Amino acid sequence: MFSPEGPSLRELTVQALSSVERGYDLLAPKFDHTPFRTPDSVLEAVAKALMPLGPFEDGLDLCCGTGAGTDVLARVCRHSVTGVDFSAGMLEVARRQTPPEGPDVTYVRGDARALPFGPVFDLVVSFGAFGHFLPRELPGLFDQVHAVLRPGGTFAFPVLAPPRPTSPGFWMLLGFDAVMRVRNALWRPPFVMYYRAFRLGSVLGELARAGFSVELSVLPEFGERDDGSPRARLVMARRGQPAAGTVNS
Repeated sequence: MFSPEGPSLRELTVQALSSVERGYDLLAPKFDHTPFRTPDSVLEAVAKALMPLGPFEDGLDLCCGTGAGTDVLARVCRHSVTGVDFSAGMLEVARRQTPPEGPDVTYVRGDARALPFGPVFDLVVSFGAFGHFLPRELPGLFDQVHAVLRPGGTFAFPVLAPPRPTSPGFWMLLGFDAVMRVRNALWRPPFVMYYRAFRLGSVLGELARAGFSVELSVLPEFGERDDGSPRARLVMARRGQPAAGTVNS
């Protein structure tokens, strides 16, 4: 992170003391040189898992950032790919990237909690964004995703198994969340970014309440933990087909 290409400690401090939107505007030019960008290995594994389910027509990358997920959607969508994010700085970087071959690519500034679309997508993906939403915001977020999917459409996102309490990673994430809670208690505006607030069990329940049928698919590229459980899964939530005689929302 503190390489010549990445942000300095001073830059990260200024960003952390800003709002989420302003912080990402500031971070955007160097974002792709930080660990916050979704690793290519995760993007590749998700694309591989989605390809047998397609092809899809129109795809949306929710909280797209600098557009790392665009290539995933371009590989499985035939007609169009849209990225939505509320950071103008991140979208500016995304638009400067060389677009992948295939579908039309468009970036739109918008809030994931109030998406500016109707039911026009067959696939919605998201990578690493859920730590920016408090647990009480997830029902509204999933309602928004449900509303922009066509009947039968899929909402897909990867989840990594949480580190064990005996691992250094567990205490690092616990410490990060604790620092963020102290920061938000003492400083305004808040910067919502909590690694341990996204609990898979409660997330699956909220998806079901939003009207999705949910399946979990193992991402075998990441292997297994010591107890034999997978290190990474793909959540695939599908919007149901409307009953006969009903009108689509």
